[in-house]
Order: sequence, then structure tokens, then C-alpha cells
Amino acid sequence: MGARDVGLPEHLPRSGELPAEVTIWEVGPRDGLQNEAATVPVDVKLEFLDRLADAGLTTLEATSFVHPKWVPQLADAEELLSRLDRRTGARYPVLVPNARGLDRAVDAGIADIAVFASATESFAKRNLNSTYDEQFAMFEPVIARARGEGMAVRGYLSMCFGDPWEGVVDPGQVVAAGRRLLDAGCGQLSLGDTIGVATPGQVDRLVDAFAAAGVGVDALAVHFHDTYGQALSNTLAALRRGVATVDSSAGGLGGCPYAESATGNLATEDLVWMLDGLGVRHGADLDALVTTSTWMAQRLGRPSPSRVVRALAG
Repeated sequence: MGARDVGLPEHLPRSGELPAEVTIWEVGPRDGLQNEAATVPVDVKLEFLDRLADAGLTTLEATSFVHPKWVPQLADAEELLSRLDRRTGARYPVLVPNARGLDRAVDAGIADIAVFASATESFAKRNLNSTYDEQFAMFEPVIARARGEGMAVRGYLSMCFGDPWEGVVDPGQVVAAGRRLLDAGCGQLSLGDTIGVATPGQVDRLVDAFAAAGVGVDALAVHFHDTYGQALSNTLAALRRGVATVDSSAGGLGGCPYAESATGNLATEDLVWMLDGLGVRHGADLDALVTTSTWMAQRLGRPSPSRVVRALAG
């Protein structure tokens, strides 16, 4: 059954409160697969990226240059990028953790990179093996050099709403960390609900706090996990504040190792279903996405957690 066979209109009036168009930042090939215990063959990853591009997605986070010791699933980054069919008009960002990672990105001819920082001291220590301040000292020269190489740089900021060791995170603390990434040269800041505890009210307050600090919504993206079933609600709250870039993962792939009940990233199909219902343009083909996520779920040996995938492919 296709998306149009269940009564979803082709065109709907757009609410004036929402962006006319949303950029879907697809993280499935990187964030979605990085925690898989069994190695996913590079041929499967390449086909996954091709299928996602065929489905109309134009921003596809392809892989990471984190040391293979820490993320063995993405140890094939160079091979994948050397064989990848980079579509005209599409972007293939990669995650770069440090200067060595940037060297690898330059050698691979990458045009878009992302760095990954924490809004809290505790997570900086556990995830980056650095203090809160040291992480910025590490990233600033990486960002400066990347910009000098002509690359676009995105900053991921984790633990923007809650931290398993520190509890609720104050919006002012998040804004201070985000400003440091933007001031260092990041062109966009992705606000991460790393353990999936955010609620729409928190999203409103954080976006408003950035606005009060002089950071407009054009510089912001959102990255929600669905641990408590709030990812779509939180996304809608961000859209109503004017945020127009949303991170999502095909089929809802991915998870958070810091919350036992974490159910992974916001599913791209669930996002697209909502955007279609709101009349917001996004450029993706929902039926092709469902087919792709069903195909990938079969290769991973488990059903997709995406409700829309289960509904349309069931």
C-alpha cells in the first residue's frame, strides 16, 4: 500500500506559522548504523545511500572519520567514500572528530563536515575524553582549517535538554556552548536531544533563548531521539518557531547507549508523513523511503521501529 492509497491528499494549504520548506538532514547511514554490533557490508551501505538519494533526499550524512577503535562499524569510511556515487546537487557530510579526521576528509575530497561537541561537562568527559573547555580548544583549529579549505562546517551539540549525569540542562548553558561553535565558524548548529527526554515546552524555551542571544533560526537545526515518544512533537514545536532543518534517520535507525529504553532517531518516514499532512515541502518520496527502510531492516535482521514504515509496509 502506498502513501497516497490511505487518503493523504496530494496538496494541502500550508499553515502560516510553519516554514514553507524543510531540509531533511538524513543521518541514517552514519548515526543510524554506527552502533550496529554486526558489521554492515560496505556494499549494503553504498546501496543504502543510493536508495536514499533515489528517494529524493539531498543531504545524506555518509560516514564518520572517528577512529575505528571507537566506531568500528564505520572503519570503511575511505572505501565507502571512494566508491560512492555522489549525486549532482546532493551533499554528503561526514563527521570529523579532530585534526586527523580532517586530514582524512580533505584526502577524500569532502565538501561538508560536522564536529560533535557537548553542552555539558559530564558528556564531554565521557564521549570526547576532554573537559567542557578543552573540547572547544580541540575543535576551533579544525573548524578554522576546514573553512580555509572551502568546506561547510556543521556543529552538533549534544545533551541540549537533559544529561543522564547532570539532569535537566539549562537553556543558557546550551546557548553559551552553541555560540562558541558558531563563533568558531560553524555555519549551522544542530541541537541534539541525545537521550530523548525533551518536551515541546523545552524546545520553545531553547529556541527562544538562542533568539534572545542573537542567534536566528536560520542557523539552527534539531536532532531528536524518540525515547519517550516525543520526537515528532518536539519537531513540530521547532518548526513552529521557524526552524527549517530537521535531522532524521531512515527507518528510525540508531539509538542512544546512555538510555536503556532509547528507541533511536526520529524516523525520516514519520517526519515526512507529518510534513505532508502540514503541507510543508521536503522533496522526498515517502513510498521510496518506506521501500528502502524495509529493505535495510531485512538486512539488519529486525523490523523497522518507524510507525509509518510498519503501517505502509505491513
